[in-house]
Amino acid sequence: MSRPDDDESRLRPLSRVPSYIQFTPRRAVASFENLVALANHQERLKEARKIIWRDRGEPAVELTDIWECVEHAGRGALRAGAIAFAIRASLNLVLAALRFGSVPKAMRFALIRHAIFGKDSFRFAAMLGSFVGLYKSILNTLPIIHPVSPSSTSPSPLEEDEDLEEEAFQEISSSERRPRLSLSAKAHQEWVRKKTRRWHAVVAGAIAGGAAIMFEKRSRRLIIAQQLFVRGLQGSFNAFTSKRGIHIPHGDVLLFSVCSVQIVYALFSRPETLPRSYTAWLSKASGAPITALKMVTDINRTRKFSVSDLDAILERDDLVPANRTAILARQVLATNTPPDFGPPYAPCAAVHPWVESCLAVPLPRLWNVFRWGFPIYGALHFIPLILFKRGTFLSNPLRMVWKALWGTIRSSAFLATFIAAYQSWFCFNHNLHALLTSQTNVKIPQSILAILVSKYSYGIGGFLCALSILIEEKRRRGELAMYVLPKGLESAWLTARGKGWVFRTGEFGEMILTAIGMGLVMSTYQNEPQHLSSLVRRMLYQFIGPN
Repeated sequence: MSRPDDDESRLRPLSRVPSYIQFTPRRAVASFENLVALANHQERLKEARKIIWRDRGEPAVELTDIWECVEHAGRGALRAGAIAFAIRASLNLVLAALRFGSVPKAMRFALIRHAIFGKDSFRFAAMLGSFVGLYKSILNTLPIIHPVSPSSTSPSPLEEDEDLEEEAFQEISSSERRPRLSLSAKAHQEWVRKKTRRWHAVVAGAIAGGAAIMFEKRSRRLIIAQQLFVRGLQGSFNAFTSKRGIHIPHGDVLLFSVCSVQIVYALFSRPETLPRSYTAWLSKASGAPITALKMVTDINRTRKFSVSDLDAILERDDLVPANRTAILARQVLATNTPPDFGPPYAPCAAVHPWVESCLAVPLPRLWNVFRWGFPIYGALHFIPLILFKRGTFLSNPLRMVWKALWGTIRSSAFLATFIAAYQSWFCFNHNLHALLTSQTNVKIPQSILAILVSKYSYGIGGFLCALSILIEEKRRRGELAMYVLPKGLESAWLTARGKGWVFRTGEFGEMILTAIGMGLVMSTYQNEPQHLSSLVRRMLYQFIGPN
């Protein structure tokens, strides 16, 4: 019988040093070195990616003195300027590539060089770089120069009580606006509440925005200023209504309809108050002859029209005989002595000279505008899908293609319905006026008849027909409202200025408007970013970060 000690000795491994040489195989060493090199390469790529794209969850930077603020702002300005230069140069390069077919080969290199290193790229880089640098330096310096006192009892008039603000921030229910913030939202909000006042962001945004816009061309300043101003209004309005529990049903539809009143009125009465490209686009979308639209404008302004406009319509090949007779009768009256220009509206025969009956106009116009707008809206729905939602598109291509196609159909149907409905309003309104003025059984007050043919009736039709935006997706309605709002405001301002109701802003109007807009935008971004649109919020986060 063996002893326990003998069993343990047999199981215990040998303690002597082996006589052979131990070494790691060369392949294992090479593989380990490759893994280390790959890890270092991935780390460098990650660091390089941070220069271009800011990851979610970046905490706010704690700065303790003015020199740190200047250094932090300088790095942000250089980064923003470089990214802005690359974006603008890339866009110019794509536009230049589309012109290659019409440019001689000897000029193509110069075209590419100008697209990349032209003044536009440097102006855009200077605008965004200077904005980020000024904003970061002012925003982070103000808490150091003017520190927040916990015992302060006299808050800024632009600032709400912090407890109420915190409570309002936490009480946004799931039934209301659902914010989709980055992972740094909590740290961002804590930094804001600890170190800043609301007016810090207002002052920093206003000064930085007003100074940065001056780097752009004068022809582009107004468009940029308008968009920034309406985005500021949008964020401030959302924050105000959410904090006080105010809810306006279909507010986006109402805003779009109100803006359509001014835009349609301006198109037929004061077209010079609208951007020329926008007026040309609306005129083309209407499908009516340009001379007929000019007649409407002249009648609304002077109660007269140019006979040459009727002559141009009479020369059309698609003019049907019945409409030719009606236009010739109107022409004879206008050339009499003294001239008689007839009722204060253009004849329907001039607006749709190719068909006699007004009832036969809406359906063909609906289809023609739908076909015309389909490729335009198709690009607006499919290009962002490919560029910004590539991962989702590749994971489920059929669903995303159908979603973009359905959105294109809805958008095209919205535009077609708006145009066809307004064409029906135009003909109905004027035919009703002709019927009421010709009958003698019922005495209609002259004021009602005057409203039917006044220039303001075009705005009423714009409001009613703008309800076609309900065809659009809910998310798109707000974007469309934000698109037409600056054009409506500009037209209203120019109309009021022409009547002497408002002052002239001179050479600094764009700077003042940008300063106001960026003050509102940055105040909302630093304090309640969930009330900005997701596109604006993400762009600001990429260029500015938490602070």
